[in-house]
Amino acid sequence: MAISVLSSAERVRQASGWSMIWGLALVVFGMLAISSPGIAAVAVSVFISWMIVFAGVVHLVLAFHAHRTKAMIWKALIGVAYIGFGIYLLSHPLLSVASLTLLLATLFLVEGVLDIMVWWKLRGAEGANWVLMDAIVTLVLGGLIYAHWPSSSMWAIGTLVGVSMIMSGLSRIGLSFTSRRVKRQSGTAAFAKAA
Repeated sequence: MAISVLSSAERVRQASGWSMIWGLALVVFGMLAISSPGIAAVAVSVFISWMIVFAGVVHLVLAFHAHRTKAMIWKALIGVAYIGFGIYLLSHPLLSVASLTLLLATLFLVEGVLDIMVWWKLRGAEGANWVLMDAIVTLVLGGLIYAHWPSSSMWAIGTLVGVSMIMSGLSRIGLSFTSRRVKRQSGTAAFAKAA
């Protein structure tokens, strides 16, 4: 009995350790994004544009594996549209950043609402307030983007993504510490019963 409790505690410690490392990485990358918001905005825009081009290539590859002519033509047209749109965004980075800023605002608002729903289900659990704090900050950031769009697109996307990454990293670290503490307390109680 004691051995299974210890191995279970060790698994929680390892999982929370990786979670803490990921949380620390989010905090570091968030600080980098805040320190160079224009570069971060263009980097995010270029990354997403390349992902759209890649999705277009995948559609084209799938089109040539389609067995029906109508399916092949349709998938090929979708692939060409994706590739064309991705190349257009790559060649117009400022337009891409403004569009992504508006999309980011929507994403933050949706994420904030979903985080509140998660908090509502976890509200009795220890550490649930970290989720609520992350939700509130994310909703405020989404509102700020909408309030200043499009004039603040060059600094907003990098800064707000950075702040969101820092908050997500801190909440992940906080939940990991809470998880370790709760598991340690329950492991100690189970070990005492087994002894």
